Amino acid sequence: MVAELGLFALILALMMALAQGTLPLIGAARGDAALMAVGRSAAYGQLFFIALAYMALTYAFVTDDFSLAYVANHSNSLLPTQYKISGVWGGHEGSMLLWVLILSFWSAAVATFSRSLPREVLARVLGVMGLIAIGFVGFTLFTSSPFERLLPAALEGRDLNPMLQDPGLIIHPPMLYMGYVGFSVAFAFAIAALIGGRLDAAWARWSRPWTAVAWAFLTIGIGLGSWWAYYVLGWGGWWFWDPVENASFMPWLMGTALLHSLAVTEKRGGFKNWTVMLAILTFSLVLLAAFLVRSGVLTSVHAFAVDPDRGLYLLGFMAVVVAGSLTLFAWRAGKVGLGGGFGLVSRESALLTNNVLLAVSGAAVLLGTLYPLFLDAFNLGKISVGPPYFEAVFLPLMLPLLLLLGFGPRLRWKQDSPTEQLWRLRWIFVASLAFGMVWPLFVGSWSFLAGIGAFLGLWIIGSSLKDLVERLLPRAGSSQRLGTRARRLGRSYVGMQFAHIGVGLVVIGITFVLGYDDERDVRMAVGETVEVGGYGFRLDTLERIQGPNFEADQATVTVFRDGQRITTLRPQMREYFSQDQPMAHTSLHRGFFRDLYVNMGEPLPGDAWVMRVYYKPFMNWVWAGAILMGLGGFLAATDRRYRVRVRREEDLPDTAGNLPGAGGVQSAG
Repeated sequence: MVAELGLFALILALMMALAQGTLPLIGAARGDAALMAVGRSAAYGQLFFIALAYMALTYAFVTDDFSLAYVANHSNSLLPTQYKISGVWGGHEGSMLLWVLILSFWSAAVATFSRSLPREVLARVLGVMGLIAIGFVGFTLFTSSPFERLLPAALEGRDLNPMLQDPGLIIHPPMLYMGYVGFSVAFAFAIAALIGGRLDAAWARWSRPWTAVAWAFLTIGIGLGSWWAYYVLGWGGWWFWDPVENASFMPWLMGTALLHSLAVTEKRGGFKNWTVMLAILTFSLVLLAAFLVRSGVLTSVHAFAVDPDRGLYLLGFMAVVVAGSLTLFAWRAGKVGLGGGFGLVSRESALLTNNVLLAVSGAAVLLGTLYPLFLDAFNLGKISVGPPYFEAVFLPLMLPLLLLLGFGPRLRWKQDSPTEQLWRLRWIFVASLAFGMVWPLFVGSWSFLAGIGAFLGLWIIGSSLKDLVERLLPRAGSSQRLGTRARRLGRSYVGMQFAHIGVGLVVIGITFVLGYDDERDVRMAVGETVEVGGYGFRLDTLERIQGPNFEADQATVTVFRDGQRITTLRPQMREYFSQDQPMAHTSLHRGFFRDLYVNMGEPLPGDAWVMRVYYKPFMNWVWAGAILMGLGGFLAATDRRYRVRVRREEDLPDTAGNLPGAGGVQSAG
């Protein structure tokens, strides 16, 4: 009965989405305040009913209701409770329910926190988000319902995929989906602006915090996914250029460009068409990611579904959204002004270069991801495009971008002197270059690429810290306290610097882990020792242990260096009761400058095992950098100028020369 309640709630949610996607847009076109007000109520109603459906499915998992096909396929009575709860999104149908739950949450958040927007603008934004919800809720209801019954009910569940029985499942998919779906808000603001005919600083100010939050969630989500793959798959790898990994990376690249382009539109009124196009492209790549993961065109550890009907639905939905938005853009873009001019050396030109490099990088990843699929679809052969292609194309585009990252934020708007800024940064540049070239000698043998990577990371971190320190130092004749000066910096500025410092940490981490990691696959019996990365790994014992829903062979490995014990690692080879495939469980010892990583392979005669032993230098700098980038995005979104309530358009004279029917607000800061 609970499952039927969940299905009924999902049907009611679709009705709410239909109301939200039509009535507010009609009201905005007619100037009907009552119809425009429906958008907020429908958004809240949609969230309520989808949350009700989600709770019904969660209840079915927790109570082992194996009369539901989805629960029977993705759970088991012996599954620990935390994985029953997170197992709700462990398969295609449940993950789509999580997707639409998060989409409804974003709609409700816009309805709650955008009350100061002009009624017409808010109605159009919520209307566009309602149209998106119609597509996804309809997809869930008609092709991917998690409430289908099994007759007769299964006596026991098939269990959750052992790879997913990990804390990574609890946090990675929700964070990733918050980023994916969050870009629908930026898309909705862009489409609403095109419909209303107003693309100005106010529109960019409304859209920018939502974009920053979505970008921050996606950044942390991708970082968590990389961290999860690093220790769960047991290969010691953290990025494989897997097509589904690329599917999340492409909207991140475009979203990064969008976030920077919004800054120009907000501050200088420029890049308007470019900003709208980036919003459309970013959300289009989100839809492409959903298609790749859920259509069956890819075979991947990340892919969910293999049903071609689902693929056709998503492909058609993506075609309608992309074609419709591009048609609207073509109709309206010619009526939008170009904004103020700027010099060759200016912050605008630096941001334009940044956006071009990011967009080209995204296009290169898109080509490498889709080209093999097109060849296969048209029976032109099968090829594999792997890391050699992506590294050869991606690296040359990132080098100038990283160099610009330390220099561009210091440039003035409109026009600046390059010699003046270079002179101010000369000691940071020299120190970063000198220390960057020497640093690899302390990690291993010297490498030019390692030196370049260390230099670029230090250059970004050093220039960001210098700018922060200069702004915090008292000016001549100023009596302001340090705390006052810090508060005057603005959260947007501090968040930007945090994100840039995070990029520097990621660059250094990637450089050293690629250049100096050490790994060995060795035969080990009890009492034997192997040396990797200057550390000794001794296999002390092998034992059989019992888990809640598995049995495992567990090794006890003592790690030491220079005669001193460092830690004890306990990797396992698990055999789940409901699965035939054994699953390796890695044991890690994390440190600020390195990871020590042991994984069990195959058993060998003579009470021995194949052991995979890894030394990963600076690996945690990658995760720390990703977290710092995400925190920077969250911090920037809470800047005061996004939190100050503004007066409605009807109380203000229109001095911006907008198209008829366009809404707007006075600048909030």
